[in-house]
Amino acid sequence: MNTEGLNKEQRILRVLRKVLANIVKDATPAPGMPHPLQESTINDIRDLFGLIAEREAELAAEAGIKTDERPYFTDEPRKSKTVLFHRPTKKNN
Repeated sequence: MNTEGLNKEQRILRVLRKVLANIVKDATPAPGMPHPLQESTINDIRDLFGLIAEREAELAAEAGIKTDERPYFTDEPRKSKTVLFHRPTKKNN
């Protein structure tokens, strides 16, 4: 990802989100194993991800960056279709 156009706070939030996600991945046990984190810690992590997302959205809005854009594949079917209209021929009176 390109970080040249980001300010310091945006870079901090991006790194914080990535590090926190890596911690969650590393701490997630195999299926059937007990979880090493307490339920309150899990809820705090969820809240932190929410706060990071909210602040990133605020910074994007302040910078005029649209956050509702989604990637798409070029071979995806289009949601709209072009309809061709033919002009009727003129009648000679």
